[in-house]
Amino acid sequence: MSNAAVVVTGAAGALGRAVVAEFLGQGSVVIALDRASEQLDALGQDAPDRVVIPFAVDLADRAAVAAVWRRVDEVAEPSAMVAVAGGFVGGQLPDVEPGVLETMLQSNFVATLWSCQAAASRLSAAGGGSIVTVGSKAAVSGAASIAYATSKAAVVRLTELLAEELRPAGVRVNTVLPSVIDTPANRSWMSEDLVRRAVPTTAIAKVIAFLCSDDAWPISGAAIPVYGQS
Repeated sequence: MSNAAVVVTGAAGALGRAVVAEFLGQGSVVIALDRASEQLDALGQDAPDRVVIPFAVDLADRAAVAAVWRRVDEVAEPSAMVAVAGGFVGGQLPDVEPGVLETMLQSNFVATLWSCQAAASRLSAAGGGSIVTVGSKAAVSGAASIAYATSKAAVVRLTELLAEELRPAGVRVNTVLPSVIDTPANRSWMSEDLVRRAVPTTAIAKVIAFLCSDDAWPISGAAIPVYGQS
């Protein structure tokens, strides 16, 4: 991955920061995309030699995503894009309301779709590359929050479709399926047992980085479980 450029969406979040750190450790330049925040600004300020370049963007806005990728074009030619951005709202069927459903679809599916659309055209033109999305264990099995799980199921299916569509262009598309991730926010409600079983962000980031590497060249269209015992 040395000297490669990678775009990471949702870069200011807990998993996003771990993904950024993993790619930096491999010598990559990281283009960090997320909503404007102090956390996003800090990614650029804390990194020496501007190896992290942060851009603020509303990832659910197609026009905004297209515009920010034009800015990306000015500073790098990415070989990979990792779509981490997403959100969670709990609730069973009686709890699903239009606002909740819209929030989950926009945060999880729509934001991923527009990012993939922008990345795919560039990677295809460059002769290949890798896209990794973040699905969820809840998208494929078990009891789960309705709006969240179905929006993540759309991400998983999108990944499968893009893997087939982009295969002739040499672009690989895979998704990882976390369950409970060990983050400060999650620790505020997790039991001690669940904390022990939750998967660290750093472990998931390593799997994502591998999927973007040349060593993963045979893998496309895969949904990789990264939930350990959680």
